[in-house]
Amino acid sequence: MKNYVLLFVSVLALSFNSCTSMKDTAKTDDLYNTSWELEYITGPRIAFEGLFPDKKPFLKFDKSKSEVYGNAGCNGYTSPVTIKGKSLSFGDQGATTMMYCEGGGEQVFLQTIKKIDSYSIDKDGKLNLIANNIPMMRFKKVNK
Repeated sequence: MKNYVLLFVSVLALSFNSCTSMKDTAKTDDLYNTSWELEYITGPRIAFEGLFPDKKPFLKFDKSKSEVYGNAGCNGYTSPVTIKGKSLSFGDQGATTMMYCEGGGEQVFLQTIKKIDSYSIDKDGKLNLIANNIPMMRFKKVNK
């Protein structure tokens, strides 16, 4: 009888572990096949709307190419991206247009994104980009 209880507890523990692993995979897959629009960035003492008066930055993750692309608030943005579990890092920015941008938000965006070392997707479906365990940027899902 004792062996049956031990076997039951072992199977139950394994099934909970499997469900947890599946949830983590689903969260990683949530990064892809959607556009993420910036709604918060830490650091600057200027209002968010002042930083990005014309266009808010957005990102799209391409799993097959291990890249991220979008807009940094004025000019296009592309970069290699490395994702392992909840660890995330952006490589050097690729070629971009060189349009003049109002507000200075693009430079804040580009400087902040270089510091990112992990991510989370919260219960509201928001993507948080994190540096040293501190949320630095928050994005919401949008249709673009």
